[in-house]
Amino acid sequence: MNKFDASMIEKNINYEFYDKSLLKQAMSHSSYVNEIKIKGYRSYERLEFLGDAVLELISSEYLYEHYGDMPEGKLTKLRASIVCEFTLSSVSKQLGYGDFVLLSKGEELTGGRNRNSILCDLFESVLGAIYLDGGMEPAKKYVHTFLMTDIESKQLFYDAKTTLQEMVQKDGKGVVTYKLLEEKGPDHNKSFVCGVLVDGVQLAIGEGTSKKNAEQMAAYQAILKQKQ
Repeated sequence: MNKFDASMIEKNINYEFYDKSLLKQAMSHSSYVNEIKIKGYRSYERLEFLGDAVLELISSEYLYEHYGDMPEGKLTKLRASIVCEFTLSSVSKQLGYGDFVLLSKGEELTGGRNRNSILCDLFESVLGAIYLDGGMEPAKKYVHTFLMTDIESKQLFYDAKTTLQEMVQKDGKGVVTYKLLEEKGPDHNKSFVCGVLVDGVQLAIGEGTSKKNAEQMAAYQAILKQKQ
């Protein structure tokens, strides 16, 4: 059930739009636009395109200024870890975007509100809307406040498989392997569940929209368990 609430979204992101229609567009999935068939009504896709470019600039500038001794290659990898689907969708979940996004009935029924790919898009579409509405300064504030925090943890997820392998080798153990445990959902919206094992003993499981993402999540969960 669609329950778009501009004032609640503005409260969550601490930004008030001059043009409320931009925020509504930023929350309008293409399935919803195709379903309502209102002439001139646009989905968030163009705003997402713009937001992606703005995000790359803001995140690059932040890392350039705060990691002065880091070479270009490592800066590129660090930026990738911050703007990956898992990180952006996690922030969107915290901001409640899944509750407010406008979806078609079909997209709603197949779990669109919790789909990482959509939530990732929403972070960027809202950023694009903020940039058009208020310019670069509020766009920077949005990214700095909600994304450029706890960077080490974000990097840990991105590098989870490599980090886990290094931890296992350091402890003198054997081989890390991954096993597909389950595939869920229809072909257009599949979810994969994978387990990570060390010497045949399962340490953790993870779920994702691809086998790679599920393995990465499993490794991340295993690292968190090891650190506890």
